[in-house]
This record gives sequence, C-alpha cells and structure tokens, in this order.
Amino acid sequence: MANLKIKTASCLFAAAGLLVGSLVTARSAYAAAPSAQPPYSLSVFAKSTIGYSQPDSIVQWRNTIIVGFQNHVAKDGTDGKSSTIVQYSLNGTVLRTFTVPGHNDGLRVVGDHDLWSLQNEDANPNLVVIDLESGQQKLCTFPPTVHGGGYDDMVVKNGEVFVTASNPNLNGAGINVFPALVRATLHGDMVDVEPVLGGNDNAINISTGHTVALNLTDPDSMTIDPRGNIVLDSQADSILVFIAHPGADDQKVGQINITSGGVATTVDDTVFVPQGGMFLLVSDVAGDAIYRLARPIFGFETGTAYSASDTAGIVGVLDLDNGVLTPIATGFGSARGMIFVVPVED
Repeated sequence: MANLKIKTASCLFAAAGLLVGSLVTARSAYAAAPSAQPPYSLSVFAKSTIGYSQPDSIVQWRNTIIVGFQNHVAKDGTDGKSSTIVQYSLNGTVLRTFTVPGHNDGLRVVGDHDLWSLQNEDANPNLVVIDLESGQQKLCTFPPTVHGGGYDDMVVKNGEVFVTASNPNLNGAGINVFPALVRATLHGDMVDVEPVLGGNDNAINISTGHTVALNLTDPDSMTIDPRGNIVLDSQADSILVFIAHPGADDQKVGQINITSGGVATTVDDTVFVPQGGMFLLVSDVAGDAIYRLARPIFGFETGTAYSASDTAGIVGVLDLDNGVLTPIATGFGSARGMIFVVPVED
C-alpha cells in the first residue's frame, strides 16, 4: 500500500511537472511571437490550416487578398505534390481555394482578372493561369531553362511580364553568366522567354556611384518602385537591383547592398507605400501565419520602402541611399511575401 502511495504521488508529481513544462513552453512560444515597435502595431490576418501551410506570395485582386501556400512541396516539384492558392476577404475570411501542381513561389495579377501562379523555382518550372472571374485554370509549360534552374517571381510593367530566373548554375568561378531577368510571353499553353538582364551585367552602385559587375547568384522577388523601375532581389547576395527601361536600348541598372545592424542581410519582398495604402500584410512561411502591420497614428508615408528579411525574421524600413534596413517588427520565423492593401471602390 505504501508503494502504491509512492507511485501515485510520483505520478502526480510527474503530471505537475508536465503541466509546468507545458506552461513554460506556452510562455516561451508567446514570448517568441512577432511584435512591432511603436508607432506600428501587429495582428494576425490569417493562419495556415490542416489543408494548407507555409504562406508566401501575396497579391491583391479588387477587394480580396490572394496568398500562395507552399505545403512543404519540393522546390523543383519532383515529389508530385501541390500548392494551395487561397483567396481571402479584406478581413481574412476564406472565400475560395485553388490547387496548382508544384511549389508555388510567384503570384501576380495580369490584366483585369488573370492570376499567374508560378511554380518550382529550383527546376522544372510551370505556370498556371487562373481566371479569377470564372475560376478556370490553364497549365502552361516552359522550354528547358538555359540557366539550369527555375523561375521565381513576376512583375507587370507596361503590359509586359518580367520573371526572375532563379537557382542558376554558376561557372567555375562562382559567377552567374546566364540571364537573371527575362520577359515572358504566352503562346497558347507555352511560355516563351527572352533575356533582359544578365546575371553578371554591369551596374552602378547607388551608394558610391561606381560601376560594378553584378553576380546575381540568387534572383528572387521583384516589385516596381514609385519611379517605375523594376526592383529585383538577389536574396542570398543581400543585393537589390534597380532596372530602368527594362529590355530597351536605354536600359539602366543600379544596385545597393542590404545591411541591418552593420551586417549583410538577406531580404525577400520589398514594397513601397502606395497612395492610400491602409496596412501592410506580411507572410511568415515558417510561422504559418499572415500578419497585418498597421501604423495607426498618421498612417504610412507614401513612397517609403519596406523590406522583409527571411533569415533575420524582421520587417524594416529600407533606406534607398545606403541599403540600411531598420527593423520595425521582429520575431518572425521567416518573413517573406508583403503587400500594401489599398481598398478599391466597387
């Protein structure tokens, strides 16, 4: 009987220990949650579910938000799995979902209602065009890639679609001699590409004014700045590249090195505050959540650049003169896709 009491007491003590451990774990998880520095505020917009996980790219279509969930699919699509594209209302309510084959990493609305969904940035790329009005999908294929990798992100400028050529093969000196940026055109269910910017083209270092040779070993996300330049992120290189008049005879290229706290810092998405931008959405692929970043007092200043660092887990204000990224929100598992939301009048 005494032994039974001892065992019972031991079980109770162990259970208490488990309870304490759970509380500590919960407390640690709470402490590790992302947070924003005043005057910014941070809240959850949406989370992953059993059906989809790993949110990354974000776009707005009319008064809805569309997010690509990667679902732990292989980046070259060789596991045969699929990603999920989720359409939300502006308050985070799920409206509908789409399934696309492979690992989604690029989303862009082309024209009035076509969503281009780009898969498999490491190799074997494909493009799914989704008619957002009818819900119909068309699978498009690329010719073999000259750079050996896949395609990552897209922007639309003057009706043309530009795409980053990701995961390039490097030569023996570790240099990317292949196109880093291409222009994409649909012909039926085929995607034709033509080079726009070489991975080792010359550029002007914006901070110094000196001419430098690029070596874009990791072309990744893109956006358009307020002057109409394409802004290309070479993620692992901690570089942003600015391309004026892309593909034209007078094309000009500049670049800045990104640092935070005096250390070279990788960035994923960079966005600029548009006129009427109400709040910023940022995806945390490792944290399985999409966050709403607001600036309640006086709002965001039009034209200001914000960048998300996947490795540092921060969102910050980017100084375009010297590339310094000053954190305003920290604690993300891996901050990735971003978009400023502008409500549209019906």
